[in-house]
Amino acid sequence: MHKTILSSWPLFFGISMIMIGSGLQGTLLGVRATIEHFPTYATGIIMSMYYVGFMLGSHYTPMLLRGVGHIRVFAALASIASVTALFHALFPSAEIWAVIRAVTGFAYAGLYIVIESWLNNATDNKGRGKLMATYLIVLYGSIAIGQYLLMAADPAGMDLFVLTSILVTLAVLPISLSSRPAPQFEKPVKVSMRELFKSSPLGVYGLFVAGVGAATLFAIGPVYAAGAGFTLTQISNFMAMALIGGVLLQFPIGWLSDRFDRRRVLICAAGCAGVTCTLGAILALNIDSVGVGMMCFAMFLIGGTALTIYGLSSAHTNDHLSPSQMVAASASMLLVNGFGSVIGPITSSTLMDGIGLWMFFVTMGVSYGSLCVYGLYRTMRRAPVPRDQQGAFIAQPSASSSMVMHHVAEPSADNINPLKNNKNY
Repeated sequence: MHKTILSSWPLFFGISMIMIGSGLQGTLLGVRATIEHFPTYATGIIMSMYYVGFMLGSHYTPMLLRGVGHIRVFAALASIASVTALFHALFPSAEIWAVIRAVTGFAYAGLYIVIESWLNNATDNKGRGKLMATYLIVLYGSIAIGQYLLMAADPAGMDLFVLTSILVTLAVLPISLSSRPAPQFEKPVKVSMRELFKSSPLGVYGLFVAGVGAATLFAIGPVYAAGAGFTLTQISNFMAMALIGGVLLQFPIGWLSDRFDRRRVLICAAGCAGVTCTLGAILALNIDSVGVGMMCFAMFLIGGTALTIYGLSSAHTNDHLSPSQMVAASASMLLVNGFGSVIGPITSSTLMDGIGLWMFFVTMGVSYGSLCVYGLYRTMRRAPVPRDQQGAFIAQPSASSSMVMHHVAEPSADNINPLKNNKNY
């Protein structure tokens, strides 16, 4: 496994550069939107457009790959992502930013598809869990590094957008020189949302809530912090704490879900996320007395609990699907999570604009609380899946690149275990 990880360094370097740039750009846009005096609801729409573009990109990129190949598609989409980063600085208009953000989402979806499909093809089922765990650490760690690059220059200028462009461009170099054979892609077969919901109502609702919460956390978190008057250093710490919490608590919670009724672990995680978001709202209302340090601690707890919801919901959904349905169901899982990702930032920003900044936490808290309540209801409607029939939990990023993995053609029949293979961002 260590040899596989070392041999995959071009892929890890590429995703690291992309995610550092993405982490910087996402936070920078929230801060810059505040500087440009965009209405909070307008900023929410801008951020949501990224997920609209991401869903479109995850659908159409495999068609491009079948036509011209991985490296050409990756280079073209990296160029688009690099250029769109600069366009934000050149055209500081809410309407233009919304369009640019959608194009950026489309491009990033394709970049993730190329890298993740190569990683997915680099090992067998036995080693895939460790490889994807390494990938998750690199992913979240790189996004966290991107937060601190916010302090490298004045966000009111163009330098940070140029830096984002450079980082994305650097990702092309090792990928374009990689000798690893590219995986094959096939047209995915779909399972309708109705069929998916009928198989696992709780899992599907969990995927939706995971999209609402994670997209709100990452897209609107910088907007909240800038609006609350945080310094650039404080904004960086505020956002990084959620990512650190997500990495540290992902694996213990996943370990519990493999050994106990996964529904109950999901319910507890959702309940804890709802409670920590409530704590965040209370602290936000008393920020002058509690200080920014306590807000960062709240974000650590929120990230640690909330960012596990996607992986738990995905695993629970797959527990109720037959092997022949698992890979095909990923496309519908993508749409469910994507809809939540679009709705979350718009809802949160609109409430923040009309009621107060603390509604950033309330939006997430209500979403996770509703999942906890619905989960308790579902425990009275259906018996749990026996523990010996549950698939293994695989740590997965929330509302990001895991939405695209359903497009990867499985290299063998053994790979039709989506709990080791299936990722629907």
